[in-house]
This record gives sequence, structure tokens and C-alpha cells, in this order.
Amino acid sequence: MTSISRGDVAHLARLSRLELSDAELDSFAQQLTDILDHVQAVSEVAADDVPAMSHPTAITNVYRDDVVTPGLTPEQALDQAPAADEQRFEVPQILGEDA
Repeated sequence: MTSISRGDVAHLARLSRLELSDAELDSFAQQLTDILDHVQAVSEVAADDVPAMSHPTAITNVYRDDVVTPGLTPEQALDQAPAADEQRFEVPQILGEDA
């Protein structure tokens, strides 16, 4: 069983510039020890003949054919715009910069 001591947690907290209370140091030491125990248990179960995987089921991309479809003309796109200039939407200036 791997164990993380309270001193180890205090050292890591100091390196990370974290200020932890005594109760937090004790709690984190126990939590980290529990995590390492679980990782060790999983490592013991893993078999050498089982390939590593990132997802439990096979993932395949579903592709569709690219089909060109007509879009809006600039005139149609700007038809309902409150203001337009040179085939572009004209919007109020918000950053206070010179145009």
C-alpha cells in the first residue's frame, strides 16, 4: 500500500503556494492515499494481453458527401440589414477606435 503523508501534502502545498489548514492537510493526505490505492488495484487487474484504449467502444466518424448548395447573394443577405456599406453589414462602433 502506497501512502502519502501529511508532510508530503504540506510540501506539495508549499511548492504550489497553497495555504492549507491542518484539517485540510490530513484530509488531502487520506484522499491521495485512497486514490493511489485505487490506481494500484486497477493496475493489478490490467492484463498484458488487453490493449490500451481511450474509449470502451469503437468510435468511427460518420461522413456525408459534400453537396454544393446555392447560398444567399450579397443583396439577399443585406436585404433586411439596418445599414450596409460596400456589401457588408454596417454596425455601430464599440471600441472607440478611429475607423
